Amino acid sequence: MLVLVAPGQGAQTPGFLTPWLELPGAADRVAGWSDAIGLDLAHYGTKADADEIRDTAVAQPLLVAAGLLAAAELTTKVGPGAFGAAAGHSVGEITAAAYAGVLSDADALSFVRTRGLAMAEAAATTATGMAAVLGGDQDVVVAHLEKLGLTPANVNGAGQIVAAGTMEQIAALEAEKPEGSMKVVALKVAGAFHTHHMAPAVAGLEKAAAALSPADPALTYVSNKDGQVVTTGADVVARLVGQVANPVRWDLCMETFAALGVTGIVELSPGGTLTGLAKRALKGVPSVALKTPDDLDKAAALVSEHAV
Repeated sequence: MLVLVAPGQGAQTPGFLTPWLELPGAADRVAGWSDAIGLDLAHYGTKADADEIRDTAVAQPLLVAAGLLAAAELTTKVGPGAFGAAAGHSVGEITAAAYAGVLSDADALSFVRTRGLAMAEAAATTATGMAAVLGGDQDVVVAHLEKLGLTPANVNGAGQIVAAGTMEQIAALEAEKPEGSMKVVALKVAGAFHTHHMAPAVAGLEKAAAALSPADPALTYVSNKDGQVVTTGADVVARLVGQVANPVRWDLCMETFAALGVTGIVELSPGGTLTGLAKRALKGVPSVALKTPDDLDKAAALVSEHAV
């Protein structure tokens, strides 16, 4: 089974959307999305600097738009039905939900716009952030984070756990990393996502979710809440709402990929983070990250060779 995955916040880099907008029809599609959600996606994806696209209210719609654009181009190359499963990391779950047919592209972008604004507002109340802990035993790392008052917000597997909390707590972690870990790396995000600090954003998302008419997934949809396969659109949307204030368990998603018999993984733009984790946790499973349109042929070759 081939799995399509979509990255979360922090994967964005200045100008990453530029080559995608050069594809036929892409600029018009993005312009339409921009008008619909009131955000100039083309500007932020091509001309904005790192600080501008670090803004949660900008980064989240930008990432989903880039993922949808890359998914459409990939489908043109390999045809519909090439992938048997889809999953997303954090905000990437919205991209995955659209690819799986749960949400339309328009609904996905409207929902993520609400999500980004609500989470940015929640993040503004307290100075918070996130940092990746690389290496170390998972139980030891989690216990150390909890001692410092931090939340293991992303348990990513492959020796990576992302801590989230106040900036003071992050500073304490940088000064005293967990026993056995190699290093602590601050992330390019503007808040303690997937923790109780994001609880104020949930109410707004519940209201936005009530306006959606989700369909059941057209392929296997793996939730980052617990790595479980979700079979109804209503459950997918409920999980999209709740995940903003709860940890991401990407380690369990990868365990589910293995149990499903994954034969290859393609990561949507701006790819690299999730395929990097897969190379360490799912050894021997081929993968392609769609960093630019030049990678589409590599992805098509992987699909041709490893589809089951």
